[in-house]
Amino acid sequence: MATVNDILAAKGDSVYTIDEHATVLDATVRMNEHKIGGLVVTNAQGRVDGIFTERDVLRRVVAERKDPAETPVAQVMTRQVICCRTDTGLDDVQTLMRNQRIRHLPVVDAEGKLAGMISIGDVNAHFANRHEVQVQYLSEYIYGRV
Repeated sequence: MATVNDILAAKGDSVYTIDEHATVLDATVRMNEHKIGGLVVTNAQGRVDGIFTERDVLRRVVAERKDPAETPVAQVMTRQVICCRTDTGLDDVQTLMRNQRIRHLPVVDAEGKLAGMISIGDVNAHFANRHEVQVQYLSEYIYGRV
């Protein structure tokens, strides 16, 4: 069974983070620079305090007409962060993301420290690649190339 660790092994475990005192403008500039949809908000111990995503920008900044240059991330981030571990199965991750309607999932280690982050795109790409391999194998089997 495939796990979160399989995705992290392929994409790496680097995660873009931000301090809760940074402004929304700083956060969105960082997200645009790295072409990502979310930043993990961490504390000095490396633990997850929140997550700041494109959805937070739309719902809690733009819709409420807050000034991004003046609004701290702590004021508009999502505090109830759902996380997973490296040994979590990808079927469970896919179900969790679908049921909770989330697109970014921080990965933590046994001590609760940030170990990586995966997105729904990472999960979908993993399953698509796995299905491509299966289709190619079956095609070769059917047409006698194995």
